[in-house]
This record gives sequence, C-alpha cells and structure tokens, in this order.
Amino acid sequence: MDRIIVRQSGPLEGDVHINGAKNSVLKLMAASALAPGDYLLHNVPAITDVDVMAELLRAMGMTVASPGPGDLEIRNPGGLTPEAPYELVEQMRASIVVMGPLLAAYGEARVALPGGDDFGPRPIDMHLKAVELLGVTFESAHGYIHARADNLVGARVLLEFPSVGATENVMMAAVRAKGQTVIENAAREPEIADLAAFLNRMGAKILGAGTSTISIEGVDELTSVEHTVVPDRIEAATYLAAVGIAGGELTLVGARPDHMDMLCQKVGEMGVRTSTDPDGLWAMANHRLRAVDLATLPYPGVATDYKPFLVAMLSVADGVSIVTENIFSGRFRYVDELIRMGADIRTEGHHAVIRGRAALSGAPVRCHDIRAGAALVVAALAAEGETEIRDPDHIDRGYSDLVEQLQAVGADVTRVRD
Repeated sequence: MDRIIVRQSGPLEGDVHINGAKNSVLKLMAASALAPGDYLLHNVPAITDVDVMAELLRAMGMTVASPGPGDLEIRNPGGLTPEAPYELVEQMRASIVVMGPLLAAYGEARVALPGGDDFGPRPIDMHLKAVELLGVTFESAHGYIHARADNLVGARVLLEFPSVGATENVMMAAVRAKGQTVIENAAREPEIADLAAFLNRMGAKILGAGTSTISIEGVDELTSVEHTVVPDRIEAATYLAAVGIAGGELTLVGARPDHMDMLCQKVGEMGVRTSTDPDGLWAMANHRLRAVDLATLPYPGVATDYKPFLVAMLSVADGVSIVTENIFSGRFRYVDELIRMGADIRTEGHHAVIRGRAALSGAPVRCHDIRAGAALVVAALAAEGETEIRDPDHIDRGYSDLVEQLQAVGADVTRVRD
C-alpha cells in the first residue's frame, strides 16, 4: 500500500515548475483522431490519465510514444476503430471527448459510459443533446453509446450550462461539419482556447474560443501538427495553497497568471501576495490567513477544481468562511478527511461553513479524487504531528511530481511504497 507521509512544514522557499494542463492534453490527444499523420505534443505531464488516454488511442489503432521528458508522439495511420472500450473509459471521464473527433472523421463512435473521479453524478446528456443538433443519432445499450452521423451539418448550439466537455465535443465534431456551427453559452476556460489553437493549426476555422460564443466553419481537410500544451492552472493553485498554508515565498515557473485572475484575487483577500514574474507567478505568505466567503462558478469564476485547496486554506484561516459549490453536487466528500485532521467544517447541501483553527492535527486520511487528494497533502503542512495519506494513486492521475516538488522547496513530505 502506497502512502504519502507529511509532517508540519514551513516556510517554503524556492521554485516549483508547473507542468502542462491535464485538462488540456487529454483533449489534444483525443483530437489527434481527426486526421491521419504524425503529431508531436510538448509540455506533456507524466501522469496516469495521459497513460490511460494513450492506451485508448492505441486501442483505436494509433501508436503513442514518449521520445523524451515532456514530449509525446502520436501517429494516426487512418482507418481507426471508432470505439472507446469500457475498461479504459471507466478509468477516466475525459474519455467521452473522443466521441466528437470520431464522429467527424468516421461518421460514428461507440463509446462506453464514462467513469472518473468519485464526487457525484455528472451526466453526459448535455454532450449528446449538443452533438445531436449536428445531425447525430444515438443508440444506447449494454453500457455503450453508439453515435452515428451520415453527414454532419453545422447548427446553432445553445448550451444550457457552459460545460467544458460538451463545448469540446461540439468543437471537434463541427470542424468537419458542412457549414457553420455557432456554440452559444460556450465554456470559456483556457483549455478550450488551447484546443481551438491546436485545431486551427490543423486547418480548422474556429473563432471566439475563450468567449461565450464560438463559431466553427467546417473544412474538408485537416493535417497533423506540433503543439505545446498550456500550463496547468489547477496545479499552480495547489502550490499557491501550499505557500498560503505553510508560509514562505515561491515562484511558480511557467504558470499563467492571466489564467488565474479570480484565484489570485481570492487568495489575495486571504493574505497571500501574488504578482506576475518573468518566469511565471510569484507568491508569498508571512501571516496567518484571513477568512473569506467564496462560491464556485464557471470560468472566469472560482473553478470547482480550486475549491479543495481553498477549503484547506480556510480551515487554518482566522475567522469563519462560507464556501458554496455551484458546479458538482457531491464535491464536499473530502471534508470528512479534513475533519479527521481537526478542521471545523459543517456542510449542508452545497454550502460549507468553515471555522478556521490555528493548526490542524496529523491523522490517517484517504484520497477520494485527484484534487482533494492533493489538498490533503497541502493541508497536512499545517498539521501538528504526522499525517498519513492513503490511496495516493488518485493524485498520480493529475500530478507527476507533487511530492518531489514540495520536498524541493522545504516541505517534509515523503512517499512510502510498502
């Protein structure tokens, strides 16, 4: 059984390097199904989810290899098998985005219903309703969705919620649809803009990515490309929380402050100083954090993926905070683990009331998902004694070197493999 052992640490000092965004690279890998050829991705994180997506691409007939750290070569020979098997899709919800490119390239996609992190239901109905407007029909049986489209046709797609996955699936299907597709109430996340940049390099005609209205003019031909993955703003948030909890001064090398405006504003209200640095983002904290209220919202609001780190920070802040979750109904499940560490948190529905304590107490806790697991590691920096974090394989899905990077800046963190 793997465990991460953390002892109270601080202050932190030095540089941490921000890897490529998990939530972007997986979609870029899926997009390589759109056209035959050789693709090269740079700034690719060495994480489990990338390994799973690589296996999914191989199952469809592609070859995937890493010629060196941070690089990924994908060869699409054409004539792929347009199917995403259950044993791979169940491991990672992002697998559903292969549906769009497979429909565009082959007119059909057979995709198992997705799995992923355990923090409540996230139905894919929005994906299906959105691509259906492009002329797609669906059959569902035996745990699979079989999508077909003899001819994709551009359409106006109004999303009832700015879903990232639905926006991505429509974008990748629409690049080969006849005519123009307009996505209204589209997701605005930086990862959407990164995918659009990748697709435009391939020859797509996409305007407005990063805004609430995206227009896509269908094209007849796409080509393989080389691309550098955008930095992971959620990983950057992890280290912002670490310096806020443990104190000290860090430079987040490679981070994009312009992708984290609201986060920087909120941690600033808590007492963490940040500023743009030539290398990325500089952050410093030298006093106890202050309580603030916050609510998760679609980008550019406070991301739901940031929330576990912010809750960890507020659990040791001075005062009472109220945190409201507006995206996923079940995303307070990790709070019980923080309570085991002495946090004073009460949840009711989609609200949490947090009464900050001067320090937490080390205890055995368990990871339930990627970001919550990393938040427990960060929270343990402020816990007296020793914290043992079990099931760290969840963390490996989104972080290649969390323990090593924290060690390098002075945290007392080790990983034990029994």
